[in-house]
Amino acid sequence: MRTLIVTHYFPPEIGAPQARLSDLARFWSETGDDVTVLTGMPNHPTGIIPEEYRGRPRVVEETDGYRVMRTWLYATANEGITKKTLGHLSFMASSVILGGWRSGRADVVVVSSPTFFSIFSAWVLAKVKRARLVVEVRDLWPAIFVELGVLTNRQAIWLLERLELWAYRTADAVVVVSEGFRDDLLRRGIDAAKVHTIRNGVDLSRFQPGGDPAPGRARLGIAEGEALVLYIGAHGISHGLVTVADAADRLRDRSVHVAFVGEGAAKRELEERVTDLGLTKVSLHPGVARDEVASLLAAADVCLVPLRDIPLFSTFIPSKIFEYFGAGKAVVGAVRGEAAEILRGGGALVVDPGDPHALAGAIASLTDDPERRATMGMRGRQYVEEHFDRRRLARRYREILQSVTGCQDAE
Repeated sequence: MRTLIVTHYFPPEIGAPQARLSDLARFWSETGDDVTVLTGMPNHPTGIIPEEYRGRPRVVEETDGYRVMRTWLYATANEGITKKTLGHLSFMASSVILGGWRSGRADVVVVSSPTFFSIFSAWVLAKVKRARLVVEVRDLWPAIFVELGVLTNRQAIWLLERLELWAYRTADAVVVVSEGFRDDLLRRGIDAAKVHTIRNGVDLSRFQPGGDPAPGRARLGIAEGEALVLYIGAHGISHGLVTVADAADRLRDRSVHVAFVGEGAAKRELEERVTDLGLTKVSLHPGVARDEVASLLAAADVCLVPLRDIPLFSTFIPSKIFEYFGAGKAVVGAVRGEAAEILRGGGALVVDPGDPHALAGAIASLTDDPERRATMGMRGRQYVEEHFDRRRLARRYREILQSVTGCQDAE
């Protein structure tokens, strides 16, 4: 099967979609499929393109058995809706103009959203290549921006919702990452037969229990005897990290160090809150490459999964849950809905989002009890081995692609 993946975001950029899509490309190529990823020049979230990619309209690379074709785009930091929109529009055009013919033939085009702009280019490419189109939905866009108050113009919201439904209806199949997303699409009239749930998971060979905690603790500046509470991932407006800082304020008299690792639009607000509260045992660190995440997780005593207290977030499942469990870590979640169910299934503690008092209490109960943390870590690892092995999920995803293309493995 010849598979073309169209995505605005891809490694070496850091993030959940980048990890998911690169793992899928690798696993599919290992089955013998011809896989090409069509993406832009890496620049997220800083807006800075690495030196080796600058000034080049197109770059072709081979990695892990598949091909990556990168095309020029307008690089911009992950701040400001106008500039971000220009960045996505530029890739929508360049992916077709610079990558359309050179990306080769395809049986299926898989496009990961958001945003809509990549879906438009994928639709054009699927038509030109006479390929099937599969739309992967990782966020309910624009609904999430409406709930967050980012989008308020009623005419713009109406138009974006019409475009969203067009994308789902025109696709041969739609893959969502949570049952809540699937329920939302079905409620709005999308054919149930074409909507499939493939949740995020973890590469169990990459994230494993154990490991030497010393390098990670040294890198994060953790003092001898301090328990390390770690948040690692995007610092976006969805994540409620200010609540974590408020919880840390309630832990200031304990030997607990809270470390944030990552980048995003809400990092500046977090820095300001930490400064205003005078938190000396809280540190903020830049994002790290995916290959470096496991060593930081090895250093952690407790890992955090927070979200803001917004109704739509009950349908979201932060992908970091699975990496935390895969690494055998004790986890505290401040979430509701489907994510809370998964966390409890893996033995994690769950509190209401937006409640710093409850979050601080959960953290304190675990930092005081290393045996409980170890038991939780073992249970979480077993849970993802049984339910969220990304290689197994990739096989299920590939079966969906086979069903829409009619391509079957040779006997």
